[in-house]
Amino acid sequence: MEFLSDYGLFLAKVVTFVVAAVVVIVMIASAVQRSRGEGDDEGELTVRRLNEKYRKLRETIESRMLSPDQRKIWKKAKQKAEKAKKKAAKGAEKTEEEARPKTFVIDFDGDIKASDTETLRKSVTAVLAVAEPGRDEVMVRLESGGGLVHAYGLAAAQLDRIRGKGIRLTACVDKVAASGGYMMACVADRIVASPFAVLGSIGVVAQLPNFHRVLKKHDVDYEILTAGEHKRTLTIFGQNTEKGRTKFLEDLEDTHHLFKDYVRERRPDLDVDAVANGDIWFGTRALEVRLVDEILTSDEYLINACDRSDVVTVSFQRKRTLPEKLGLAATTAMEATVWRVLSAFRNQNIQ
Repeated sequence: MEFLSDYGLFLAKVVTFVVAAVVVIVMIASAVQRSRGEGDDEGELTVRRLNEKYRKLRETIESRMLSPDQRKIWKKAKQKAEKAKKKAAKGAEKTEEEARPKTFVIDFDGDIKASDTETLRKSVTAVLAVAEPGRDEVMVRLESGGGLVHAYGLAAAQLDRIRGKGIRLTACVDKVAASGGYMMACVADRIVASPFAVLGSIGVVAQLPNFHRVLKKHDVDYEILTAGEHKRTLTIFGQNTEKGRTKFLEDLEDTHHLFKDYVRERRPDLDVDAVANGDIWFGTRALEVRLVDEILTSDEYLINACDRSDVVTVSFQRKRTLPEKLGLAATTAMEATVWRVLSAFRNQNIQ
């Protein structure tokens, strides 16, 4: 027990020293970075061709299905064909490449605040700088269960920029595009969903607790002062009135009407009033009520797109600042240290 006590005291001193050192380093790095103006970095644009990925995958499977002797013959034939192709396309390579349309792939993984909107905005801006209307296509792999109205309104507006430029937009939903997620999906010219993807939930919800009775029980007064009749309707700590509750419901209904009008404008063939009751539909059922246009996974769609176009993924990755890198490294090191200590204590107890 004395050993464990001494070891624990030593560990506490080491951890304290490491934490203090990291704090000092991070503060210095932050000051240096602010002086250099590195905090304004827009991030790094990543572009990756998928045609080559799928081609290599297909060739790998084909080669491994052959016997060793057949594989040697296959490789020689492949190399010969590639040389002949390069030689024949040497003069016309640029023309052929320019004639082939592009399919730009953008990913959106939504949380309740639609936090991915900033990278979506940058990706859309980058694509619109090079995409050609009537020729190229944008495919959005969309996953979101919805969230804040204003946040998803902005995210959907980013996709509206694509359609506004006359560029074909396809939304692929493998798992879920509900509520705000479906608000984004309905912007697309075509919605493709997997068989059990969750879609719909065209509705609006708001909920909040009220602690007025708890405060009253403990003789705590809560005052809220407003200028404007409807500046506050329902509150968390105050006593809610029927008048305020009615106004709150009116605002919810108005938001719901705006949501339905938004969907109706972008999917005129959809009976919005029949599906805008807050219900959700799985992929095949969503096809029956025209919430989607086709049952297909995003993988199938991309493989098919590779046959008709050059498919590239476009994404922005924000570069971590120096303090963030140091903080991440320190956190990782501390987690490893704690894990080693716990393992040491466990082994000591076992012995």
